This record gives sequence, structure tokens and C-alpha cells, in this order.
Amino acid sequence: MNRRYFIKTSSLASLSLSVFPQLAFQKSMNTISYEELIGKGKPELFGTGYKLRKEAYNAFLKLSAEAIKSDIRIQVVSSYRSYNHQNSIWERKYKQNIGKGLPPKENIKKIIEYSTIPGTSRHHWGTDIDIIDASVEKPSNVLNPNHFENNGCFSKLKKWMDIHANDFGFYLVYTQKEHRKGFKYEPWHYSYKPLSKHYLQTYQTLNLKDIIISEQLMGCSNFSEEFITNYLNENVLDINPELL
Repeated sequence: MNRRYFIKTSSLASLSLSVFPQLAFQKSMNTISYEELIGKGKPELFGTGYKLRKEAYNAFLKLSAEAIKSDIRIQVVSSYRSYNHQNSIWERKYKQNIGKGLPPKENIKKIIEYSTIPGTSRHHWGTDIDIIDASVEKPSNVLNPNHFENNGCFSKLKKWMDIHANDFGFYLVYTQKEHRKGFKYEPWHYSYKPLSKHYLQTYQTLNLKDIIISEQLMGCSNFSEEFITNYLNENVLDINPELL
């Protein structure tokens, strides 16, 4: 190749990336497919008893190894969930609430205190985990905020994670920050920021209404425009600012 031509084209490429760095960013972002974002893809996942993308899996192994030094055995009770898995959770809760006499809108409001609408879960990405401490005796309902606070059985785990989790790339998603809306406080739910932040940014380019309505979810006839807008702003986006 002509040396002068090579230098010229290389300089132009460098200039374009310096002036338009988002071009390189968008190229990498476009590798995340629509199917992967809503839980209908077939991502390569790693782990025994849990499933995470490779980078998140490797980081979790390091996190777990460090926790062991403090006599904490981190156990993942939920990780990757497919669309169908999340939909089964949604339908089970929806039917249970109908049995309790809740009208449709109150039913949906009750479900989204803790559970996401299928196609909108961070667990679809293989970057998020719900964790407990396997070194202590498990209560019947492990994912209860009281277990992670004060003298609760998982309070040692929570205190340790408060100090160390970020060092390994994991951040609490649904914090206890005052006036935060959307899903209730989940002291067990952590996200691997180096991957999930990009997933969320790409997810925001999708039309949430299309995702929710096109799948004909149970109860979706009660999803108004206002509800969908609020769900996006409060449940999807009102999270730990570090993950935005």
C-alpha cells in the first residue's frame, strides 16, 4: 500500500472517531439484538446453578472468591431469565391476584411492586443476579428485605456487598434512595455494570409499547399510554444512577 495513502486514510479514520466517538460506540451497541434485549435470544451463558454472560460470570467468580475470605458464600437464586420464564411468573401472579378479587389495574400495580413485565426484565440480559448467603440457615422466603437489614440473616452479606461489590463491577439496582419510584427496594438484586449499562442504553432505543402490546400479555388491555410511559420512567429507569 502507498505509504502516503495509508497515513492519510488512517488519519481520517482517527479524526472521525475523535470527532464522532459515538460511531464506534453505536457499532458495538448494535451487536445487541432485539431478541436478546427482550429475552427471546439465545445468548451464550456460563455458570452452574445460574447463568450469566461470560464477562459477568468471570467477575462473579472473583467476587465470590473474595467473599469466602469473610465466611460468606454467595449463592445466586436468580440470574438469566428467558421471556417465557418471566411470562410464566407474570401469568402465575396475575391469576393469583384475580383469585384474590383484585381488579385488573390493581392486579397489575401489585405485580410490578417487585416483578417486571415480560420483555422488560433486566434478567433477560444475563447481567443481573439475585443473591443470598448460603453460609447461614435459609428462611422460607429468602427474598425479603428484612433479611438483609439490621440483624437479619443476610445482613452480613449486605454489609459486605456495600463495601466490596462495586470493586467487581456489581451495583445494587433498586436502591433504598428516598423518593425513588418504580420497583420496591431489592437489597438482593445486583447488576454487572460494564455490560448492563450498555444493554439499558440500547433498550431505550426500542418502543416499549410495541414490546408490551405486540406480545398480547395477560392483562395488557389495561396498559394505557400513561401506564406504559410511567412504567418506563419509573420501573425501568428510576434505578441506581450508577447504572444509567
